[in-house]
Amino acid sequence: MPLLIISIISLTIWIYLITGRGGFWLCDQKIDGENTSLVSYPSICAIIPARNEAEVLPVSLKSLLNQDYPGQFSLILIDDQSTDNTKEIAQKIEREASKDHQLEIISGQPLPSGWTGKLWAVKQGIEYAGKNIKPDYLLLTDADIEHPPHNLQQLVSKAQKSDLALVSLMVLLRCQEFWEKLLIPSFIFFFQKLYPFPLVNNPHSKTAAAAGGCILIDREVLEAVGGIEVVKDALIDDCSLGIAIKSYLQTYQKDRSIWLGLSQSTVSLRSYSKLADIWQMVARTAFTQLNYSPWLLLGTVLAMSIIYLTPPLAILEGSITGNYLLLGIGFLTQCLMSLAYIPTLKVYELSPLWSLTLPLIGFLYTLMTIDSALQHWGGRGGNWKGRVYPKV
Repeated sequence: MPLLIISIISLTIWIYLITGRGGFWLCDQKIDGENTSLVSYPSICAIIPARNEAEVLPVSLKSLLNQDYPGQFSLILIDDQSTDNTKEIAQKIEREASKDHQLEIISGQPLPSGWTGKLWAVKQGIEYAGKNIKPDYLLLTDADIEHPPHNLQQLVSKAQKSDLALVSLMVLLRCQEFWEKLLIPSFIFFFQKLYPFPLVNNPHSKTAAAAGGCILIDREVLEAVGGIEVVKDALIDDCSLGIAIKSYLQTYQKDRSIWLGLSQSTVSLRSYSKLADIWQMVARTAFTQLNYSPWLLLGTVLAMSIIYLTPPLAILEGSITGNYLLLGIGFLTQCLMSLAYIPTLKVYELSPLWSLTLPLIGFLYTLMTIDSALQHWGGRGGNWKGRVYPKV
C-alpha cells in the first residue's frame, strides 16, 4: 500500500511536468535557422575569459575570428592567471590570422576577494571594451565554445527582430563517450525542467535564466543593472545574470525581454569522458542551487527518489507480487518519463532507448547533489580550475 500511494504521487508529478511545466521537455526553443537580414548591424565585442585553455583555443578562438558578420566585431581575450601557455597560443593564433586589429589579448589581474575567477576576468574585459570600443552588444562566451560562422548573425538577428536585451544559447555539450551519452543529455533535461525555456522567454513570466557559454547582451542594459558586479560572487553566474536582466526589464523596459534556447551547431569542446568529470561539474554548484539549505537538500533527495526511482520499483514489485494495479501505474509513469526525455535525446542524436536509463541517471544525480553538500560542509565547495569557492 505505501508503494502504491507513492507510485500514484510519482504518476501525478509526471503528468504535471508534461502538461503544466511550460512544455520544457519539447526542446522547441532553438536558434538554428534564425538569420534575418538587417538594414544595419550593431557593433559587437566578444569577451572571452580564458584560464588554462591552450588546448581548445586553436579551434574556439579561430571560430570567433572567422565569424561571417557584416558589422563591427572585435574580441577581447583575458588570460585569467593561466598556468599553461594560453596567452602564447592566443598570440600565435592572432598572428597567423592577421587579426591584430580585431583581437586584443590582455593579462588578467590577481583575483580579489568577493569575486569568482571567471566573472573577475569578464569584468576586466568589459571595462576595456567600455573604455576603448563602446560596442552596442557584448558577446560573453567561454573559451571552450566553437561557434559556427553564422552564429553571431543569428544571435543579433534574434535580438534585433524580437527586441531582446539578452539572447543566450545552451550550446551542444560534447556527447561521444559512454558517460557523456548517459549523463550529458540528462543534464540539459534537468536544467530545462528547473528553468523551462518557454517560461524564460515569456516576458510576463518571472522565470529567468541564461547559459553562460554563449550570451549576447545589450551593453547599456548591463550597465543599467549595475554591470557584471551584480553577480560577481555567484557560482551559477549565468542564471543569476538572466534573473537580474529580466527583473530590470520587467520594471523599467516592459516592452523588452530575454531569450534562452538550444543550439546544435554552437558546441562545447570540453570533454567529460569520465564519470568523475561530470560528477564534479554537477557537484560544484548543486548545493549552491539549493541555497546551502539542509532542508532543501532533504526535500530534493526525497523528490528525486519519488520522481525517478519509484516507477521501476513499482514495475518490479508489481511483477513479483502480481499486483497489476501497481504494475500498470509504474509502467505508465515510466512511459511518461521516457516520453518527456526523448526530445532531449533527439537533440543529441541518441537512440530513444537511452530514455530507459533515466531512473539510474536520477539516482546518480541525487548522489552528486549529496556530495555537493558534503564538499561544501568540508570547505571544498565550488572547486574549479585550481580555485575553491567554499561559500558565495
